[in-house]
Amino acid sequence: MEKVQTVRGTYDVYGSQKRKMKKVIKTASEVVEKYGFEEIETPIFEFTEVFARNLGDTSDIVTKEMYCFSDRGGESLTLRPEGTAGVVRAFISEGMQQNLPVKLYYAGPMFRYERPQKGRQRQFTQFGCELLGVETPQADIEVIAMAYEFVEKLGLQGSVTVEINSLGDKESRDAYREKLVAYLKGHYDSLSADSKERLEKNPLRVLDSKEECDKAIVAAAPLYRDSLNEASKMFFENVLKGLDALGIKYRVNDRLVRGLDYYSHTVFELVTDKLGAQGTVLAGGRYDGLVSQMGGGEVPGIGWACGVERLALLNDEEMGKPRPVAVIPLGEDTAEMALKIAYQLRLAGFPVEQSYSGNIKKRMIKANKANAYKAVIIGSEELAKGVVTIKDLESGEQKEVALDNIVKEVE
Repeated sequence: MEKVQTVRGTYDVYGSQKRKMKKVIKTASEVVEKYGFEEIETPIFEFTEVFARNLGDTSDIVTKEMYCFSDRGGESLTLRPEGTAGVVRAFISEGMQQNLPVKLYYAGPMFRYERPQKGRQRQFTQFGCELLGVETPQADIEVIAMAYEFVEKLGLQGSVTVEINSLGDKESRDAYREKLVAYLKGHYDSLSADSKERLEKNPLRVLDSKEECDKAIVAAAPLYRDSLNEASKMFFENVLKGLDALGIKYRVNDRLVRGLDYYSHTVFELVTDKLGAQGTVLAGGRYDGLVSQMGGGEVPGIGWACGVERLALLNDEEMGKPRPVAVIPLGEDTAEMALKIAYQLRLAGFPVEQSYSGNIKKRMIKANKANAYKAVIIGSEELAKGVVTIKDLESGEQKEVALDNIVKEVE
């Protein structure tokens, strides 16, 4: 019989890898909650339209990477490829516009059909946050500060760089689009087939192309900064001043762009060279046009998201597995009492490693392997006297303790 295996691009997460990922999510949650963000959980699948409207019909994610299927009712559904669309859909459908600003964060699995590589799988875990309803630069500064504090708390200060750029307001983007179209038409014959189509439908999408021929053309494309009006320049200057005031180091990257119309003003990424060519571990930006594009009115927004697996790869440390108390019964007549003692200890908040079989030597080996710090040994003669033996597995000291005092002694 052929061995059952995971689907390509998926893998089982357990042991130290799971603890590292839990640490990433726990650290991120603790940081953003200090800024007033609350957790939201959206469905793993949505109507396909939610993502198609959000990501654009010509994006690689929509055309090549989304997992779409029809349910029994004939509805087109899609496994979520990213988190922002579901959060904005919830913001609209749950009527959250009445209580602006809204600060939400999420963590969970996302799905994209792409070539698996280090730290990037077809099912991956994403953490993200969204701030809706604030149009001033203070929001941009705050979300970047959160991201920076988050990676610092993970111990990655020297490994990650903040890169930032401005896409300007709608007037600036329209001016840039005109320059970009003129430039791309001059290189039309060298563009990929997909980008030729994008040039007609949504020219900004060419900036996100993964084709090498397109990348070479985009590398020499006009810069956004040359199309920024005075209001957009002032907005970006205020963001940079705020980061300077907080002591957050950054690098302005003129080639950092987004190919969707609803993005505006600030875009940023936290990048590293520790994971090969794909160096971005966290990406974000302002999307003042997204809520209206999805039918929710003119509400500004900004947020960021990160791949949890990729950050776990960068982080050598993990959340320590709690050290348990080992409960070791000696003989069948002590098994019932062992169950009771283990139950009492767990109710008191102690993790317990209970040994079910083997002689005392084997059970002690198991206790040491589990990194237990104390062992509660239950023998028949001691039980008859109403006591157990508690052994400190670090010092080797042991003593008899009354049944009623076990929890207190373990503490």
